[in-house]
Amino acid sequence: MPAHGPLQSLRVIEFAGLGPAPLAGQLLADLGADVIVIDRANRPADPQDVNRRGKRSVVLNVKTNHGRKAALRLIATSDILIEGYRPGVMERLGLGPDDCPNSLIYGRMTGWGQDGPLSQRAGHDITYLAITGVLNMLGPKDGPPVPPMNLAADYGGGTMFLLFGLLSAVIERSSSGRGQVVDAAMIDGVPAMMGLLYAFMGQGHWSPTRSSNLLDGGAPFYRCYTCADGGFVAVGALEPQFYALLINELGLDQSLCQSQMDRSTWPDLHVRFEAIFASKPREYWVKVFADTDACVAPVLNHKEAAAHPHNIARRTFLDVAPHQAQPAPRFSRTSPSQPHAPKSHGADTHDILTEIGLNDAEIDALQQDGTFR
Repeated sequence: MPAHGPLQSLRVIEFAGLGPAPLAGQLLADLGADVIVIDRANRPADPQDVNRRGKRSVVLNVKTNHGRKAALRLIATSDILIEGYRPGVMERLGLGPDDCPNSLIYGRMTGWGQDGPLSQRAGHDITYLAITGVLNMLGPKDGPPVPPMNLAADYGGGTMFLLFGLLSAVIERSSSGRGQVVDAAMIDGVPAMMGLLYAFMGQGHWSPTRSSNLLDGGAPFYRCYTCADGGFVAVGALEPQFYALLINELGLDQSLCQSQMDRSTWPDLHVRFEAIFASKPREYWVKVFADTDACVAPVLNHKEAAAHPHNIARRTFLDVAPHQAQPAPRFSRTSPSQPHAPKSHGADTHDILTEIGLNDAEIDALQQDGTFR
């Protein structure tokens, strides 16, 4: 059954990999794009591999001449290609940008980018955060920095900037008729998200000492607290009017509102807030702040999040296993279909090869010479 969504006119070829490139493919598929993964070998479906949901799969050994030709025929029917290999790998396979149609938008997802002295080096989210200066800002005041899982560089500076680039190139192609290479590097994307914090630094409002600033846990009104039952609440009362509500619900004197941004008062307030929140269980504080704009929320685990009334009302999570989110964002007129479960690697090989014009005899020949199994 055809997918629906704002991107249903796009066909995307994704070369199988890990991390930010597969997530980009998943998000495009979520919004209706026909995303075809070129896999290396057949493999059973893995329902836990959420990044493969909504995609089709063809197995091709692109190191063989026939496999490379079949891949190029498939690419020729497509709008976008996504690959996440080190620079030069696709060229050595005969599948680089110069081997593809001029109208193709060629998305390249790496940590270091296509050039520069580190472009051939291995790396991970934590590596790119370290080199961009961002990791030094994360974590407690004492001890080493703490990475924010792989959300910041892999998915924030990687996936989201790759998608931004791909769809920008699609828009540009509508006027020029030409494709182009999109060089999405995490080392570029991470700093691009830092504008507000760079402004704070330039204005002298950001200390190089971790956990001593407005948004890194240094402010007593923007951090998490432990409750009597071991649960946690997140406090985000940045604006003065929200801070006043926080002070009121904690039973403290409103005169404290006058010194909210006086950093010399923060250590004492940390201690006072910690003692107050630790005096009652988490659900007590949920009820206290339920009808206020104090920006206090319980810190939920993934099962609790799925059961939260607001998430249920928004249908934020799919009612399937494993835990996974609905396609985002929402559209008023071109709502996407519910994504289908991940398929086995190679599940669509015959159908896809037929779509690009191969007959049964040609497909059998490809199978015989090891192009696919």
